[in-house]
Amino acid sequence: MKIIQHPDIPTPKGHYSPIMEHQGTLYVSGQLPTLPDGSMPDGLEAQLLLALGKVEQLLLCAGSDRNHVIQARIYIPDVAYWPEVNRIYAGFFGAHKPARCVVPSRELHHGALVEVEVVACAKSDS
Repeated sequence: MKIIQHPDIPTPKGHYSPIMEHQGTLYVSGQLPTLPDGSMPDGLEAQLLLALGKVEQLLLCAGSDRNHVIQARIYIPDVAYWPEVNRIYAGFFGAHKPARCVVPSRELHHGALVEVEVVACAKSDS
């Protein structure tokens, strides 16, 4: 197994690796919708698109992309967000339909409305 390192991958503040690879499978740690300055955009749509974009950037750094996502896990602070999450997620992935779990939780770090983690395959393994 190896930690994916790339100049475009910021060093996390916590004790974890943003993305790891093992036998052609990529594991992306949960991505919050934070901007480089630590702020977050307002609203669920902006936050989910930012978090998904950060996931895709990590996949691109590893030589993969959104069309190689096998499974996604999306954390939300309230199940009432599910319909909007589903709509935004469907727009992001289009015809590609990874396995998915939406997990309502009480509260997310820094008051975020969403956190996204994925498992993907390397392009050469698809």
